[in-house]
Amino acid sequence: MELNSKIFVAGGSGLVGSAIVGCLNKKGYINILAPPHAELELMDNKAVAEYFSFNKPEYVVLAAAKVGGIIANSKFPADFIYSNLVIQNNIIHQSYLNDVERLIFLGSSCIYPKYSPQPIKEEYLMTGSLEPTNAPYAVAKIAGIEMCWAYNKQYGTRFIPVMPTNLYGSNDNFDLETSHVLPALIRKFHIAMLNGEDSLTIWGTGSPKREFLHSDDLASAVVHLLNIPDNMFSFQNNPLFNIGSGEEVSILELADIIKEIVGFRGKIVLDTSKPDGTPRKLLDTSRIEELGWKATIDLRQGIDNVYRSYEYKLQII
Repeated sequence: MELNSKIFVAGGSGLVGSAIVGCLNKKGYINILAPPHAELELMDNKAVAEYFSFNKPEYVVLAAAKVGGIIANSKFPADFIYSNLVIQNNIIHQSYLNDVERLIFLGSSCIYPKYSPQPIKEEYLMTGSLEPTNAPYAVAKIAGIEMCWAYNKQYGTRFIPVMPTNLYGSNDNFDLETSHVLPALIRKFHIAMLNGEDSLTIWGTGSPKREFLHSDDLASAVVHLLNIPDNMFSFQNNPLFNIGSGEEVSILELADIIKEIVGFRGKIVLDTSKPDGTPRKLLDTSRIEELGWKATIDLRQGIDNVYRSYEYKLQII
């Protein structure tokens, strides 16, 4: 991309989108489109079509999505499949109609079968049953991947789906009803610490292992892929890239790290009546590493930075 290329980041105010906008700014890109929800409703087909027609973006990053943890996915499965299908249908189709040079579609590692061999390779997609607690969301994301591939084959577009692992970052969602496990634990431990509680309960056995990636690392991967020359891989051959840190921790180990960073002195109690979700989910990132990208942010340092940011936001509210 040229530094003055017009780049549309759909979902630019969210955890992922804001990190991508920040990365682009740091690298000197000066023509970034990141309209807030009040300015552009991505579920409105007519509004999206008019936005593309008027602004003519050259590059698109589809970072907008309805996301959440086990609680949110269990309570609102229809919302998760409907909202994500509509958003990605609108963005991907308009990118084709308006001759976008390249599009990055952000999926999620939850699209892979629940019992995938580890580490998970891209070719394991659709080789087994999904994790039931987030199947509607996963099916929507799988549809987005297939849509990118179908448009590449039929229309010669340059659309690249990528599969990030579990994400966290300074602009995370800390709402206990809708957040993912890492920000939820940060908030729970912070509240427990302030209240002087002697214990904190977490869901499940604590044994499932998860891989976490800082949103700034994901942003650097996305910008890297936007700039990879066309001859580095085939757009006609179903491109798909895992994006992860290559390291995993158990949920209990994660809780211990957050407990230490927050300064909570109580004990951790496991509620084994609650679901664990997928037992293990580590991505094989060799494919994108062969293109010259690798994660750089250490998990403990990343969590510490996120917690300091969370504390600061609480102070200014």
